[in-house]
Amino acid sequence: MVSTKQICRDRLVVCDPDDGDVVGETDLTTVSDVDRMLDIGYRASRQQPPAIYERVRILQEVAGRVAAEAECHAHLIAREGIKTIREARAEVKRAIETLRLSAEQAKQNVGSVIPFDQVPAGEGRLGWWANRPAGLVIAITPYNDPLNLVAHKLGPAFAAGCPIILKPHPQTPFSAIRLVEHFLASGASEHRIQIVVGAADVGGMLVADPRPRIISFTGGREAGERIAHRSGVKRLLLELGGVGIVVVAADANVEAAAQSINSGAFWAAGQNCVRAQRIIADDRVVAELTERLVARAAGIRLGRKIEETTDIGPLVDTALASSLHRSVQDMVRAGAAVLCGGEIDGPRMRPTWVAGLQGGHPLLGSELFGPVSTIETAQDDSGLLGRIQDGPAAIHLAVFTQSISMATAAFERANAAAVIINDSTDFRIDAMPFGGVGAAGLGREGVADAISAMSEKKLLIIAESRMIAGGLSNGGLV
Repeated sequence: MVSTKQICRDRLVVCDPDDGDVVGETDLTTVSDVDRMLDIGYRASRQQPPAIYERVRILQEVAGRVAAEAECHAHLIAREGIKTIREARAEVKRAIETLRLSAEQAKQNVGSVIPFDQVPAGEGRLGWWANRPAGLVIAITPYNDPLNLVAHKLGPAFAAGCPIILKPHPQTPFSAIRLVEHFLASGASEHRIQIVVGAADVGGMLVADPRPRIISFTGGREAGERIAHRSGVKRLLLELGGVGIVVVAADANVEAAAQSINSGAFWAAGQNCVRAQRIIADDRVVAELTERLVARAAGIRLGRKIEETTDIGPLVDTALASSLHRSVQDMVRAGAAVLCGGEIDGPRMRPTWVAGLQGGHPLLGSELFGPVSTIETAQDDSGLLGRIQDGPAAIHLAVFTQSISMATAAFERANAAAVIINDSTDFRIDAMPFGGVGAAGLGREGVADAISAMSEKKLLIIAESRMIAGGLSNGGLV
């Protein structure tokens, strides 16, 4: 199998993970280019951003341009990445929504009056704070959502008035490049939105430089830790993934749970930071749930991503496929049973369910970025809640139950940033806060939260009585 990305001198050649066909090639950003772009971005951060109405206009126009080219964007996502054409179309719709939300929120990023006379020392003073751009943003995005996750960086940064340098994953640069082109064609300054193409060394240079003020990264935990060590005194927004746990109580609607879990486990071939990875079911429903999950997995159709009938595409490369295959073999050696799937063919892996892995096994606490999920059993609600409380740090945790007390108890115990009741871990709308707790991440995405994180409060305080008393001696102000 041809490597999906090849660096040839000063060019990046991107190949389709499906068959190795060349999708396209583009220039690599040199070290001198990176330094120049950092200088441009920093100088732009020291200047006034476009007026809010102009930012809104540009964001709305970009959303319209993406909508007008929706099918072209979907085919580009499917060709350079890992999603089927139907999955890619869904991502394009979300990207349009993300951009429109950014336009709406740009108008809401306002300040507030401060009542200084709430303490004696503040009497005779008035003032307010206003949100201002926090500075140059570095954004680094992964391959699994090459358009919408880029929109989640560019949209909020532009709405907040921050210049941004974007580094997309080298497997999927073209969706990002096209979105940047839409911004520039809509009137955004090339000094305020720049894109670099390169490997980890380029990203390292961007995050270590003192000129940026914010690093927004979506990707693996190890890379996130390296960024945190190298970044220095900067604001960090790190979405690092985790283990998505789904709990199924005895009173759950098992068919609805199986349907949601199946989608949550295998969307984008399981290459999703909020995928349903660990399923923990009450022993009274585990047999029925397992039967339904295995049956649904058997009906998932593999094939070429671009074909309308294909349900699941490839992994990003054969190295990831081999790593997942080794993980499944490790589980089997530890006494687990493969209920379906487990084998690989080049970059493809059939949806895989594994049961019987003991609770102390390290793979139960490690993110498996692919179509491999596990099924565990607990005796009752108390046992399920114990597993929830002992679970690793995550972004989302899901519970299927008809009991409000079970739902609220899970909410209190979960080591996750969101608890989802009667839906899978992969549920998300682009307006909601999104991120992990603990080792799963730092800060929140979601358009409004990202804009807030990219803004700083700036205060104006006026000693009104002194201005009046001083008259023209205070600069002519009365």
